[in-house]
Amino acid sequence: MPAIAIIGAQWGDEGKGKATDLLGSRVDYVVKFNGGNNAGHTVVIGDEKYALHLLPSGILTPGCTPVIGNGAVVDLGVLFHEIDGLEARGVDTSLLRVSANAHVIADYNRSMDKVTERFLGKRKIGTTGRGIGPTYADKMNRIGIRVQDLFDEGILTQKVEGALELKNQVLTKIYNRRAVTVEEIVEDLLSYTERLRPMVCDTGLLLNEALDRDETVLLEAGQATLLDVDHGTYPFVTSSSATSGGACTGSGIPPTRLDRVIGILKAYTTRVGEGPFPTELDGSPERDPRGMGELLRKQGAEFGTTTGRPRRCGWVDTVIARYATRVNGLTDLVLTKLDVLTGLEQVPICVAYDVDGTRHDEMPVNQTDFHHAVPVYEEMPGWFEDISHCRSFDELPANAQAYVERVEELSGCRISVIGVGPGRDATIVRHDLV
Repeated sequence: MPAIAIIGAQWGDEGKGKATDLLGSRVDYVVKFNGGNNAGHTVVIGDEKYALHLLPSGILTPGCTPVIGNGAVVDLGVLFHEIDGLEARGVDTSLLRVSANAHVIADYNRSMDKVTERFLGKRKIGTTGRGIGPTYADKMNRIGIRVQDLFDEGILTQKVEGALELKNQVLTKIYNRRAVTVEEIVEDLLSYTERLRPMVCDTGLLLNEALDRDETVLLEAGQATLLDVDHGTYPFVTSSSATSGGACTGSGIPPTRLDRVIGILKAYTTRVGEGPFPTELDGSPERDPRGMGELLRKQGAEFGTTTGRPRRCGWVDTVIARYATRVNGLTDLVLTKLDVLTGLEQVPICVAYDVDGTRHDEMPVNQTDFHHAVPVYEEMPGWFEDISHCRSFDELPANAQAYVERVEELSGCRISVIGVGPGRDATIVRHDLV
């Protein structure tokens, strides 16, 4: 059976949790392979709404084993707070497995994140301040703390001492903050050890053995393609690999076992934080004279699952959709929130960019050109019928069908699933994903 990756095809918040949940009952393992609690998935099951931040969405599916892979970074306090919240609502979390090689977010990582972002001022990246970036920096600098280190107090103490030698100099002499003691960090991390111990294993081995048994493994990305540290709109990106390549390195599953790569594309585009956004509707007389950005935000409830920050909104951008298709090798697209566009007379689609009089049908090579890109739109007629009860493509209004087909054509990847509402069953399946 296959390993399947689910990847965000824009700047995140596309509805990956819904897609993962849709597949969850048909897979055996769901893996979070990158990121930490800096992004969230919202899953609606019946009348129940679940906001997940660190845990994989598969934790809501009975019998499915949720896995936090080696490519993720773990805030242990958040992990157990989230587990306790789910168990209080009757969700069984006993199958959760955590990679021994995943890195742990220490309190000094959170401190460094917040003071650094504040210090940058106008040049800030727009991080969530949860210590994600500094933890990945420690990983690359080879001074990070891994989950397995918590089970050897001597090694843990040595690693914390090594990390704090420089960080305390920075905190006290540059940012005028108090020094952090080795003892307080070690004591905090060790407080989670016994509860964590039964969850920890070699998750790469676990997942490859599952594939050998013909079980299905679903790899669930945090963030999205345009936030990938290598392939995104750098430096306004996350600190991990959110593309299909990252699915392999962050899980221990080799590329030869990856059978399908599913991209999640919202029927419009949103972004949180700083950075260029060509199709943004920002409320200005020049770019958004009709106030459509605020309309999309209200109709789509576009506020961050983790941060609560209002999301920047704009029309769908098929240039970045084509880019995501190419970078990830997408085999299928899931188009979400099509229902949010209901009631609009015209629905624009960005088909290219104009940069200083030159048309770009693909992503510009450099960041400067992308920052100055002006969208080239193709107007599609809208629809006014309620589509939230549609369960087949033929039931959609003709104009909604035409919109989907045009986005599909321009993206270069078939649209296999269409989301027409927030509910678990508010979905149209055109092609099977498994």
